[in-house]
Amino acid sequence: MKNVLIIASLLFCFTVTAQKKQLEVGDTVPKFTLQNQDGKTFSMKDSIGKKILVIFFYPKDESAVCTKEACAFRDSSQVFTDAGALVIGINQGSVESHKKFQTDYKLPYQLLSDPEEQVIKAFGVKGTMLNDRVTFVVDKTGQIVFKYNSLTQGVKHTTEVLKFLREMKK
Repeated sequence: MKNVLIIASLLFCFTVTAQKKQLEVGDTVPKFTLQNQDGKTFSMKDSIGKKILVIFFYPKDESAVCTKEACAFRDSSQVFTDAGALVIGINQGSVESHKKFQTDYKLPYQLLSDPEEQVIKAFGVKGTMLNDRVTFVVDKTGQIVFKYNSLTQGVKHTTEVLKFLREMKK
């Protein structure tokens, strides 16, 4: 029994250390290409240098907290536009699921589909049960300049990013 516990502990430690560390402020955003809700290709390399990017990772389309978060970004879309920011949502949902979510809630920004979770893992937001709810602000040089992480406070992602963008303009 003792050997089983030791092996289980070692496997757990290996699994935890094998997970990619979450990106932090100062890190360069990975270059990636994903399909949006309309099946069109979004390429990060084409977006760097044009606008500030607000990239929010959320666990699931149509779930309660995710819907509140998505609608909070929607309700502040003009403020983001005025700040020169492009809002992008990402999760592992399908293009079809994203299209329905966008249509149901009239979301004015792109939802990117990452079914293989390559981008989710590259940013280090792959949780054990659910993907983490993390928002990154990326400046025009491609560096992460702000990060907010809270699984349960979906709406606060918008308020914290807006607070940061206001401070950035000063």
